[in-house]
Parts: sequence; structure tokens; C-alpha cells
Amino acid sequence: MAEWCPIAKEYDPLKAGSIDGTDVEPHDRAVWRAMSARYKPNKGVVGDPLLTVFVARLNPQTSEEKLQQIFSKYGDIKRLRLVRDIVTGFSKGYGFIEYKEERSLTRARRDANKLVVDQHELFVDFEQERTLKGWIPRRLGGGLGGKKESGQLRFGGRDRPFRKPINLGAGPVQDWGRAGSSAWQDRNRHTRDFKRLHTSRFNDEIMHIHIYN
Repeated sequence: MAEWCPIAKEYDPLKAGSIDGTDVEPHDRAVWRAMSARYKPNKGVVGDPLLTVFVARLNPQTSEEKLQQIFSKYGDIKRLRLVRDIVTGFSKGYGFIEYKEERSLTRARRDANKLVVDQHELFVDFEQERTLKGWIPRRLGGGLGGKKESGQLRFGGRDRPFRKPINLGAGPVQDWGRAGSSAWQDRNRHTRDFKRLHTSRFNDEIMHIHIYN
């Protein structure tokens, strides 16, 4: 519990699919898909990942020129890429901005997050693909933000950090699954015994009525 952290230090699809990072079984198909994915960062991506910010939730109409204008006030930009659909050319709503200095990166991440641009509130964070070990992108069921196929959420990122797990004082959190299952079985057994007892008493009373009437 002492090593618990609200932000993932290493990407694990199973933990990212858990609100407190303690799940031991996947609970949706996207997590299954991410766990079986064999993903390697795109070698075609250039630039320094430690000086790059990820900008998401952009208005589809927001252009490279607009992003350049807004983010250049935080420092000198070395490279800017707005990700577009390879067929239609339309913006996919996210991009990457590489700065020349670390202080510019820090300033952009701090001040540009939740900035409203073209009626859209931006999400700004460090690049994850090349800096977070084990990273699986959203399209493969991974990621740390947004909603997936049926509204499934992912946790462990800046936008949706893990919630601190409850310390039940009964050993590791992972053991609670077995303990909870055992308790549930005991409860069901007691319920069945209770119903069986009362059913037997009810039948005895019915027989008593038939005999003496």
C-alpha cells in the first residue's frame, strides 16, 4: 500500500481498467484486447519524447496554425503535428507539440490543460507512447483517458487518476477476491438453510391442519 500512486508508472491494461488499480480479472472486452495486444511504439515518430506534449479533445476545425499560435506563447516550438486521417485528411482531434526547452513543456502542460479553444476544452499531458513502459493505445483497448466501446473507463492518468484502495486489514487487496467469494458462498448457504427450515415448518403445519380437520 505504501507504493500506491494515483498515476501509473508503468502501463498495465488490467490495472488501467480498474478504478483503484487492484483488479485481478478483466471486466470488459477492451481490456482483454489490450492484454493480448503486441504493440511497439511507431518508429516513424521523430523528436524528443521528453520534450513533447500530447494535446487531445481538439475541435475538428482547429488547424495547425491555430495550435501554433496558442502553444507558442509557452515557449519556442520545434515541431508540431496535428494527427489527420490518412484517407480523408480530417483532423482526428489530437496532436503532438515538441518544445525546444523543458521549461516550455512544463508551462504548456500546466497552463494549457483545460484551455478552451474553438469551444472545446483541451486535455494536455506528457507524451505516453514512448515514455510509459508497456503503453497500449486507445484503439487497442488501452489508453488512460476517454471512453471505449460501451463507455468503459480507463484510470491511472492525469485526467482520471486511480482512487486509493480501501485497506481491509485482511492481507493483500488481491486476496479479497477469494475472501469475498467465500463470504458470498457462506451467505448463500445460510440463506438456503434458512429457507429449507421454514419450508419444512410450513409443510408440517399444513399436514397438521389436514390431519385434525
